[in-house]
Amino acid sequence: MPFRALFFGCIFAASSAVTAMADTVLVMVEEQGCVWCARWNDEIAPIYPKTKEGQAAPLRRIDLHASRPDDLTFARSLHFTPTFVLMVDGQEANRIEGYPGEDFFWGLLAQMLTASGVDVSG
Repeated sequence: MPFRALFFGCIFAASSAVTAMADTVLVMVEEQGCVWCARWNDEIAPIYPKTKEGQAAPLRRIDLHASRPDDLTFARSLHFTPTFVLMVDGQEANRIEGYPGEDFFWGLLAQMLTASGVDVSG
């Protein structure tokens, strides 16, 4: 019986580690001249990498008009800037279209991360 408990304990720990190691990024789709992108860059960009959210989902930028990266699969077309797309293992998990302001951005991002099973507790 102890071997069985140890075996299943190891399986659980390994599966938890795989989930924790999922490649998670926040893709910011932007374009030159986007006023809301500039506002996000002023209000959020300097602190984003220092936050728990930024460490759990590092920022990756792509231009709206550039060809899509081969390693990312979006659930639907990209039309608006800024659009923030949470990608887990290269697949779109959720998105925010537009920049709702600093206060709403953090709350929406937290909801996206939680819904996608991304741990930002530390």
